[in-house]
Amino acid sequence: MRSLSFVQRVCLDFTGSLFPHAICLGDADNDSFNELVVGDTSGKLYIYKNDDSKPWITRSCVGMLTCVGVGDLCNKGKNLVVAVGAEGWFHLFDIASAAAKAESSNQPELLFGDDQKPCFTQHIPANTKVMLISDIDGDGRSELVVGYTDRVVRAFRWEEPSDATDLSAGQLILLKKWLLEGQVDSLSVNPAPDGRPELMVSQPGCGYAILLCSWTQDGSAATGESRVVASAGEGPSRDVVLHLTTGRIHNKNVSTHLIGSISRGSKDDDSKGGLFALCTLDGTLKLMDSSEQLLWSVQVDHQLFALQKLDVTGDGREEVVACAWDGQTYIIDHNRMVVRFQFDENVNAFCAGLYACKQGRNIPCLVYVSFSQKIYVYWRVELECMEPTSLRRVLEQRPEYTDLLHKLGVDPSDAEAVQKLLGDVLYGDSE
Repeated sequence: MRSLSFVQRVCLDFTGSLFPHAICLGDADNDSFNELVVGDTSGKLYIYKNDDSKPWITRSCVGMLTCVGVGDLCNKGKNLVVAVGAEGWFHLFDIASAAAKAESSNQPELLFGDDQKPCFTQHIPANTKVMLISDIDGDGRSELVVGYTDRVVRAFRWEEPSDATDLSAGQLILLKKWLLEGQVDSLSVNPAPDGRPELMVSQPGCGYAILLCSWTQDGSAATGESRVVASAGEGPSRDVVLHLTTGRIHNKNVSTHLIGSISRGSKDDDSKGGLFALCTLDGTLKLMDSSEQLLWSVQVDHQLFALQKLDVTGDGREEVVACAWDGQTYIIDHNRMVVRFQFDENVNAFCAGLYACKQGRNIPCLVYVSFSQKIYVYWRVELECMEPTSLRRVLEQRPEYTDLLHKLGVDPSDAEAVQKLLGDVLYGDSE
């Protein structure tokens, strides 16, 4: 297992405290460049842009923010910022429209004032814990899925009149409620073997459950009717398919996190099913496909509390990124090659993804929130390869290498002579 040393980082000012899921990366203002969105326990929403240490935008919400997200929740072809509080207050922010309004009126305070109210607020059931914005039923429209501390998951859809002129005319409509056996720590969507999206939720003991979207069976989702089907009421649903992964025996109470839709990156792979990963607090990491085949399992000696996906090699395949409370971070590819990085502080929250921090483009980044009220963005985390290699192997891939050896009178096939030459160049004459 190789150890890495990432040093290129940006330190962002942050004075509050936050829950682990109140941080994300996404295109908040629809300019094709990703921002960092953070919500704290006092109800403040911070949006950081580029490498500026100060928040680009701040907004005020009601209650303690437990989860934030960026996505096209209203299905209007543009991203909105979503913030949900522990008390059940749901907030929508249209940053793109606010930026356009501020630019057209030449009044920057319309965008940068921290007293700006959300464009929509609604109260949903309280004790929110995790949140997901994604198309979970395959109808091409995004839904909002919220996990709660009482082991309940609810799915909502945004509905509004056809003649609505702004978001204030819409509302969230409850689609379904599921009751789980264990605590909900992660929500994700992963393609099934036939390509359909499957809503997945982590369960303790390195398990997971697939939540069935039964409202699609009567055509309500396909026709777009703005009604709630009979089974979508507040009564707990049994449309839950529980899966327990095989292998190492786990403590059934140990917390588990998962991430789905991990990119395979191969154009020759015609599989419609997706890859997903799981990690546990006791240090287990697993990569599986949608047919429940275990691709690999790794055991580490750190308490893993966050799981992300990120293409660090630029080959289109997303690696699995897991972070422990003490800052130890593992990056594992599809072939079970592992590298690790030690962040130098204990971690309060962690996320990974693309962020337009440097170079005027979205680049892979690791984001750590420390207990010292600082946010660190490591922006130079791209790797040439995951496999361990040697200097000689790297040189052999360069076309001019052989010609230079011949000019120096060294036979490229003479391994001993080549090794001596490299040693002399690096460390001086060995004699």
